[in-house]
Amino acid sequence: MIHASERLDSQDMRMIEHHDATVRVRYAETDQMGVVYHANYLVWFEVGRVELIRALGIEYTRMEKEDDCHIVVADAHCRYLLSAKYDEVLRIRTRIAESRNRIVKFSYEVFRDADGKLLATGETTHIICGSNGRPKLLPAKYHSVFKSVVAPQPDRSEA
Repeated sequence: MIHASERLDSQDMRMIEHHDATVRVRYAETDQMGVVYHANYLVWFEVGRVELIRALGIEYTRMEKEDDCHIVVADAHCRYLLSAKYDEVLRIRTRIAESRNRIVKFSYEVFRDADGKLLATGETTHIICGSNGRPKLLPAKYHSVFKSVVAPQPDRSEA
């Protein structure tokens, strides 16, 4: 894991285009018909985002505690394509779409694991802030990791 006192070099970074996390739809996440309530997709985006950051070797809690660096959601979008239902296993695919000095954008795809169907796509934009809530620069050791894995967005023009 990356510690605040360590300097990253290219050998420390895992070059990945995306990260997949899985979730199983819980009963509490559905309506009376067993269909997932729309707001839960944003929760799953967070699961994907945190797991991607962890897969890159970064401990988000250390970012907050040691570097006073918080990744604050400024904008969120979700496009719903197909319904997810109770007890289905979903795959949350997360990418870093953009990384700048104070802004990081993540993109998401939610697939039903059983048949690989794309259920939803989304994007979140985050501002890097200190615990005082003011924007600040993303520390270089994190920025270099994020920048190294910015991935092209999948082509959905024929979807």
